[in-house]
Amino acid sequence: MSATKQSLVLGGGCFWCTEAAYKLLPGVVAVTSGYAGGTSINPTYPEVCSGDSDHAEVIRIEFDPAVVTLDGLLDYFWKVHNPTTLNQQGADRGPQYRSIILYADAAQKTAAEASRDRANPGWGEGIVTLIEPLAEFYPAEAYHQDYFARNPNAGYCAAVIRPKIDKLRAAR
Repeated sequence: MSATKQSLVLGGGCFWCTEAAYKLLPGVVAVTSGYAGGTSINPTYPEVCSGDSDHAEVIRIEFDPAVVTLDGLLDYFWKVHNPTTLNQQGADRGPQYRSIILYADAAQKTAAEASRDRANPGWGEGIVTLIEPLAEFYPAEAYHQDYFARNPNAGYCAAVIRPKIDKLRAAR
C-alpha cells in the first residue's frame, strides 16, 4: 500500500449496504461503518435511528490513491445508491439514510461537486445529495462492522444487500 493512504466519508443509505459495496473495489484498504453529519457527540445506533442526533449512517473509506482515485470512489458512489430520494433508500426511511458526502478538505469538496455534476444528467438532474464539511466521524458499534460479511443469510442481507452486491459485481 502507498504511504499516502487517504480517507473519504460518505453516506448512501444503510451503512451495511455501502460498506459491502465499497469492499468490492481494489485499492480500498478498509471500510468502517459509522455516524457523521449531526450534532450529538458519540451517538449510538438508537439515537441515530430516532433522529435525535441528526447524524447520518455513513462509511469511512480508507484507500490507496495509487490503486483507486478519489474521483473513482466518488463516481462509484452514484452507482451504489439512489441519490434522488430525500432521506430514503428503498424501504429505509429517515434522515439517517440521507445521501451525503462529507469532505475533509477543499480538494475533496471540489472533487465531490465535480463528481455530482458528472452524474447529475444520468439522474435527470434530480440529485439531492448533500455535500458538507466533515466535522467528526464516529465509528458505529462493533456489531455493525462487516455486517454483511458476518451475516450473509440474515433477512435484510439476503433481500437487500446481496442483490445490490451481485448487480455491482456483474457491472464490473
